[in-house]
Amino acid sequence: MTPREVLEFAKKNKTVMVDMRFMDFPGLWQHFSIPITALDVSSFEEGLGFDGSSIRGWQAIHHSDMLVIPDPTTAIMDPFTQHPTLSMICNVIDPITREHYSRDPRYIAQKVEQYLKSTKIADTCYFGPEAEFFVFDDIRYDQNEHCGFYYIDSVEGQWNTGREENPNLGYKPRYKEGYFPVPPMDTMQDLRTEMVLEMQKCGIEIEAQHHEVATAGQNEIDMRFDTLTRVADKLLQYKYVVKMVAKRHNKTATFMPKPIFGDNGSGMHCHQSLWKGSKPLFAGSEYAGLSQMALYYIGGILKHAPALAALTSPTTNSYRRLVPGFEAPVNLAYSSRNRSASVRIPMYSASPKAKRVEVRFPDASCNPYLAFSAMLMAGLDGIENKIEPGAPLDKDIYDMKPEELSDIPSIPGSLDEALGHLENDKDFLLKGGVFTEDVIDTWINYKRTREIDAIRLRPHPYEFNLYFDI
Repeated sequence: MTPREVLEFAKKNKTVMVDMRFMDFPGLWQHFSIPITALDVSSFEEGLGFDGSSIRGWQAIHHSDMLVIPDPTTAIMDPFTQHPTLSMICNVIDPITREHYSRDPRYIAQKVEQYLKSTKIADTCYFGPEAEFFVFDDIRYDQNEHCGFYYIDSVEGQWNTGREENPNLGYKPRYKEGYFPVPPMDTMQDLRTEMVLEMQKCGIEIEAQHHEVATAGQNEIDMRFDTLTRVADKLLQYKYVVKMVAKRHNKTATFMPKPIFGDNGSGMHCHQSLWKGSKPLFAGSEYAGLSQMALYYIGGILKHAPALAALTSPTTNSYRRLVPGFEAPVNLAYSSRNRSASVRIPMYSASPKAKRVEVRFPDASCNPYLAFSAMLMAGLDGIENKIEPGAPLDKDIYDMKPEELSDIPSIPGSLDEALGHLENDKDFLLKGGVFTEDVIDTWINYKRTREIDAIRLRPHPYEFNLYFDI
């Protein structure tokens, strides 16, 4: 839509409020609202002001004034507000220079799409993220000077088979057996369908929905691929819908990678491909029907994966999921069909248009604008430098002997380790000015001081089990 079409759309839907949404640095949507009477065509050029110093990882207090410029192509009616509310995703602008704000994650995604075109390698990158999430009935947690705990509950939780529920009807998915029993074992069917219907209202095309492997309400809804910035926009709308529909039913949803001990965590497998005009560039006659370009792209992903992890798996909790020997694809190898490899080539279709690579180590705690941009930059570096991915690994990695695994590199074992790799391997991100030194340094410093140090300073509840009697 154009700005004038947005105003007509708002009038047609009897809009009373306009919600301006933008992304903070770590990866959460922020917003403020204005009456519809305050929105006119000039708003799409002049923007609206807000305090940038109150946004995580952004401006200092003495440079606090910022502007948002709404993107008219993202306009939708919010399906959850009591009063008709138009929602738009915004770009962030410096009010003095009128230039894009360098730490605006959406701007970085827009820059990487421009850089892709400038390379002449391709003109479009498609991403298709598969975000997994949990829906719980209760979550309580606290941490202070003298205590720390969390408590999760779900009517689906296998741990509740013996609970008095007056009556307890059973049908609680066993650990690691939540994929794909029909109802009544799967209690989330109607809830996911409601999520799908609300996503469709927001313009998100959905391909499938299902229960995931873990007990206690692990789910997945798959949306159709789109261009990089646009699919990152849609992923934020997706997460908003999931959380709001859960809340509507007095439940809570989380994209935290590893909330439950002893069962599968939640990842976000990212399908990606390059196109030039109407031609898919990843289809060819090499391994698994890939082109040589696709193999080089995989080579770039595998080479830079330890640094990528700081952006694609960016929480301390991400590495509770990315543990060697368990379900997560921590070994940096590629394969067709083999889901134990960190990069997989899906083989569902023989069509050249369906040929893509699937990177399996990211999770949905990431900032998608940054994570998708970083993966594309790694893949392009592989193509530009003809980085070979090595031989494919077409057997179950988890059944291999230690000596067989010794030559296969793996994802870092902690966020701190991943950040160290990012410090030492960032040049590929700086090409074309897509990422800046300031963005990378700010990311590393924020994660170390606000997250890693925060966890490191606090006793863990299980440490009392291990050490109290020393």
